[in-house]
Amino acid sequence: MSAARAAGAPGKAGPGAPETPAQLPPRAWWGVLKRTVGEFRRDNVADWAAALTYYAVLSVFPALIVLVSLSGLVGQDVISTILSQVAAIAPQDVTNLVEQQVGNLRRSGGTGLVAIFGLLVALWSASGYIAAFVRAGNAIYDIEEGRPFWKLTPLRVGLTLVFVVLMAASAVIVTFTGELARVAGEALGFGETAVTIWSYAKWPVLMLIVSALVMLLYWAAPNVRQPGFPWISPGGVLAVLLWIVVSLGFAVYVANFGSYNKTYGTLGAVVVFLVWLWLSNMAILLGAEFDAELMRAKKIAAGHPPTAEPYAEPRDPAEEDPGHPEDDGVSRLG
Repeated sequence: MSAARAAGAPGKAGPGAPETPAQLPPRAWWGVLKRTVGEFRRDNVADWAAALTYYAVLSVFPALIVLVSLSGLVGQDVISTILSQVAAIAPQDVTNLVEQQVGNLRRSGGTGLVAIFGLLVALWSASGYIAAFVRAGNAIYDIEEGRPFWKLTPLRVGLTLVFVVLMAASAVIVTFTGELARVAGEALGFGETAVTIWSYAKWPVLMLIVSALVMLLYWAAPNVRQPGFPWISPGGVLAVLLWIVVSLGFAVYVANFGSYNKTYGTLGAVVVFLVWLWLSNMAILLGAEFDAELMRAKKIAAGHPPTAEPYAEPRDPAEEDPGHPEDDGVSRLG
């Protein structure tokens, strides 16, 4: 962020800091909104979202290799159901691109070794996304990275594995519908009513999983000491809601007003996919920016100077660089 750094220990506000955002006065919330908009621009969030999009793309097609390679275990119907649910959210051109790649992989076939290799590549590529989000989170909080390599690497891999597990759970929830849900309901002794209720209840459950993924990123990625795991935060809610609105709005725009195919020809679907990922990452980073400004507002309420940075307390303080003293008034990205 752009304000000057405060001298002394970072993030050490007075003892009277509000413990929750709900304890902030209404005027403080208005200040949070204004600063979020300003810092969104000054922190180059659009550029960070582009970097995250790059790393996200690296993990997409290796993940498709794993999906198709495992189709013999989970069944072709499960993959088709997943693709149909993706089509309900993503723009049509994105859906067409993914279905085309899945079809190519099905025709080319795959072996167990291919599946294992694709899984390893996908995990490592996804960990690159986590590493980029760590840097973006530090930039948003204007805090230096002080965690050593032996802490950051397990963090990257651990978060990636958690993401894979939660995404797999999401895939199971999406495919657990229709005839499959009816058969499972009968086997478990549930009636037709319970199966019908689940067909609607699965979407809130999916939103809870997405929210958990976002909150996990917000909590673990930045080098910021948190009072505890925030099961829900205003920024997380904002990010999820904004992502839903942006995805649906962009799908409508592409279907009715977009001219990507005319402009980019055969690359139109790829461009639509990249723009969608970019918008999605901006929504996630905007939520992180909002939470960061809420933390600043709580520090201000406890007496921390409004323009002094960093205002967050690091998990691991960075070693001071003699060539760049912390109190020289120069703002640096974390």
